[in-house]
Amino acid sequence: MAKAVVFDEIGGPEVLKIVEVELGEPGPDEVLVRVEALGLNRAEAMFRGGTYFYQPELPASRLGYEATGVVEAVGAAVTGFAVGDLVSTAALGHLSTHGVYGDRVLVPEANLIHRPGDVDAVTGAAVWLSYTTAYGALVDKGGMRPGDTVLITAASSSVGVAAIQIARHLGAIPVAATRTAAKREQLLKLGAAHVIVTDEEDLLVRVGEITGGRGAELVFDPVAGPGLATVAQAVAPGGLLIVYGWLDPRPTPLPLNWGLRVLGYSNLDITGDPAARRRAWHFVDAGLRAGTLAPVVDRTFDLSEIVEAHRYLEANGQVGKVVVTVSH
Repeated sequence: MAKAVVFDEIGGPEVLKIVEVELGEPGPDEVLVRVEALGLNRAEAMFRGGTYFYQPELPASRLGYEATGVVEAVGAAVTGFAVGDLVSTAALGHLSTHGVYGDRVLVPEANLIHRPGDVDAVTGAAVWLSYTTAYGALVDKGGMRPGDTVLITAASSSVGVAAIQIARHLGAIPVAATRTAAKREQLLKLGAAHVIVTDEEDLLVRVGEITGGRGAELVFDPVAGPGLATVAQAVAPGGLLIVYGWLDPRPTPLPLNWGLRVLGYSNLDITGDPAARRRAWHFVDAGLRAGTLAPVVDRTFDLSEIVEAHRYLEANGQVGKVVVTVSH
């Protein structure tokens, strides 16, 4: 038997519950993983609340993209993993059926990676989805170059922190935008060249001051909504606006700035492509080993506190990743 987090109805964090499930033996292409830690993501809260781009399969929907752990057993056809390997899940599959919130999970071999960077389980749970999202959007698809100014909105999120570090790692200039001044100093310590507090400062004026009126070569935004029309005006002529989320559920107008390029980005662009996933793994692994990429864990919870962990995630007070540890 194993423990799993499920929910039977769409709603707030309180709909989550921990149940006992029968896993059985791994199928031919499956791997049984003893979970050590879970990385929480905004997408999972949206899925639970019914605002994700697809809907949960109820009742007893699973949840969770990101887990780290140890291989306990492998199916007969598995060739890339062995018992005792340290692994992370690669955020593939439908959350309702492939969600990894639990203490043991069966995962298709194709949905696993070897844990990069020889990091511990908690740090590992803060790595894959955040850093590959930022890498895939800014580097693999966005072509970020040394000297580029990169405006990062919602910069205190785990993906925002990863984007700051990746920009620094490659010699670009990360400009972090955040709503309140409370996170300014921490974002500067994490490597932001500039921080714009949007509740106190005019975003476009500050970007103009920072770039000498040119604008940012790249803008990396997870919010969308009607505010995207303003954010788009911060892009330099010929620059790229990358939208990787929709935290604002209101309709998003298509920006019509002259010369603007817009990219709608999903992490599946990287994790779903074996060649791109291999490039991402080596990029992240090298950065972790060099110390230029260093995941920030804001707070940890125990699996028994999954409801409280989701409440904390949705309160938006964190800088970096919220991680849930799993006791055995």
